[in-house]
Amino acid sequence: MLQFLKKVKTILFIISLFPLLFACNNSSNNSENKDMDDNQKHEIVEVPDFKSDAAYLFIQEQLKFGPRVPESKAHQQCAEYLVGKLKGYSDTVYEQVGSVIPYTGKTMRIKNIIASFNPTNQQRIIICSHWDSRHVADMEKDEAKRNKPIPGANDGASGVGVIMEIARNLKLKTSNIGVDLILFDAEDYGQPDFLNLPEQDDTWCLGAQYWAKNPHLPNYTAYYGILLDMVGAPNATFYKEKFSMNYAPNIVEKVWQTAYNEGFSGYFINEEANAITDDHFYVNNIAKIPCIDIIQIDKTTPHNFGKYWHTQDDNINAIDKNTLKAVGQTLITLIYNE
Repeated sequence: MLQFLKKVKTILFIISLFPLLFACNNSSNNSENKDMDDNQKHEIVEVPDFKSDAAYLFIQEQLKFGPRVPESKAHQQCAEYLVGKLKGYSDTVYEQVGSVIPYTGKTMRIKNIIASFNPTNQQRIIICSHWDSRHVADMEKDEAKRNKPIPGANDGASGVGVIMEIARNLKLKTSNIGVDLILFDAEDYGQPDFLNLPEQDDTWCLGAQYWAKNPHLPNYTAYYGILLDMVGAPNATFYKEKFSMNYAPNIVEKVWQTAYNEGFSGYFINEEANAITDDHFYVNNIAKIPCIDIIQIDKTTPHNFGKYWHTQDDNINAIDKNTLKAVGQTLITLIYNE
């Protein structure tokens, strides 16, 4: 009987340990879950705040030189300014100097500027814009003003301003991917309609054509590219341009979804628009890199561009910081979440 009671006590003691064992096991699981939660919290990406004031100042600095028409003094001075700034921000800057033949038939010197971040990273994306100014104001109603170059605040300087502020942020906080910021020259040197010359092909986007045929590095490629064109006007609207949808619909959707998430759906419209021959067309067709175009499309005007387009009114008054913020913050968020 005594032996039996000892066995019972032993069994009861073991049973009494079950809650403690369960509690210890549960505590261990909770600890593991907490570690997992902590790891997930650490994976949340801290995205820099895009400073539209800084982008605006970068635009003003470009305009101080005057119209950046290829081979002009203003063009040369602005190139020196942009290269100097980008050398302070990026790991490597390439100045790609070349010769092209515009609609005039006379050889013209151009300069593409490429700033690379994380140059050894094989996972690369491109953010690009043109930095030149149109040499004529062909949309001016006053014929006397048509032969004068435009200031190019929105059409040219705005995209560059956004890119320069992106460069400043990439200097302060490294991204997980390689980024190449490309400033194309001579985008706006296309044949003017008012000259009534015989129609020629491919007279626009000369710098992009040159780079696509002669990339700054042998066998260069990137996962995708995003072109910025006229991204600073008040209340600008950006539609899903047709060439972009044809060549890189997944990138369009990624950018537009990011814009929606950031609260910029009033700028990035969820509708398609007609195809536009812009720098991205040649990046797609020649360089074979999927590239989209974030470009202002105004369906209230006859030409579907902003009212300032190719006129003397494309000055600093055509720039709005809220629009710069919408575009810049969308891109910054995209870059740091890749």
